Amino acid sequence: MAATIRDIKKMTGLSLATVSKYLNGGNVLPENRLAIEHAIEVLHYEVNEVARGLATNKTKTVGVLIERFDNIFAGTVISEIEDILRAHDYGTIVCDCRGDEKLEEESIKFLLGKRVDGILTIPTSRSSKYLQAASDREVPVVLVDRAFEDRDWDSVLVDNTAASYEAVKSLIQRGHRKIAIICGEDKFYTARMRLQGYFKAMEEADLPIYPRYIKRGRLEVEHGYHSITELLKMEDSPTAVFLSNYEITLGAVIALNEKGVRFPDDISIIGFDNMMLSQVVKPNLWMVVQPMQEIARHAAQMLLDRMAGRVPETTEKITLKTSLLPGDSVADLSIKP
Repeated sequence: MAATIRDIKKMTGLSLATVSKYLNGGNVLPENRLAIEHAIEVLHYEVNEVARGLATNKTKTVGVLIERFDNIFAGTVISEIEDILRAHDYGTIVCDCRGDEKLEEESIKFLLGKRVDGILTIPTSRSSKYLQAASDREVPVVLVDRAFEDRDWDSVLVDNTAASYEAVKSLIQRGHRKIAIICGEDKFYTARMRLQGYFKAMEEADLPIYPRYIKRGRLEVEHGYHSITELLKMEDSPTAVFLSNYEITLGAVIALNEKGVRFPDDISIIGFDNMMLSQVVKPNLWMVVQPMQEIARHAAQMLLDRMAGRVPETTEKITLKTSLLPGDSVADLSIKP
């Protein structure tokens, strides 16, 4: 039979109030703490988190909403966040919304029903209305890699516009004029920001922007595969392509390899996110690198602060910088033969 708080009281000779105070994170006298910890070890006492949650109105759980489980960026960041939360004795409930806004709204209701202490979300929706129920209940919410135009929320993201701008600018500096971009649909915040960076770099260099060189679609491997295939078939095909997402980069590289197209000899490419792909593809890819560990650390700490009651006067927005990792996948057309 599992040990109870009364068994600890009996073994230590302390009051229920003192034992309960310790178990709920309160301060007790050093000698009482040692006695209680000894009793817990001897009795193999395990805290009933459900009961403690009812008593303290805290469940020590965090809800996590992600667009898709198979998104490598999201999976990497959330895994880092879970490690940090676990170190602070928080468990997580992760919901895969599969890119479905209705499922995202249902998942919020599910998490609130589980009485989570806070929510981390990489949103699918363009509107933050689905988060209103959490706000009404004063459950802290932190956005990761996204922002909303209808309302400010605590958020941690990278400067996507600058990331795209620097990548495209580097192609322009190497003599490329016909530059394409494969990106996400406008409903995705990161896709809109990265496309803005592409426009900014092209306009700053006074280069024409051809709609046929802009390939919008889902942030998936298939989109990268089919889009670069279409670009290669064009009579006036681009000399360089910016692949603005990891899955898109993976799909494009698969297509190029299948068709025997060499980079940078036949076409120049810059990819996104320096993960496993950069270690196996030869020649080495130029890559936009996101600081994923920093994103995770800031997001987790921000939520821990909110759940502990440390709330600033205004919402906090942390914007981190990306870096551009040089490789061998871009030809320098500015060098005259």
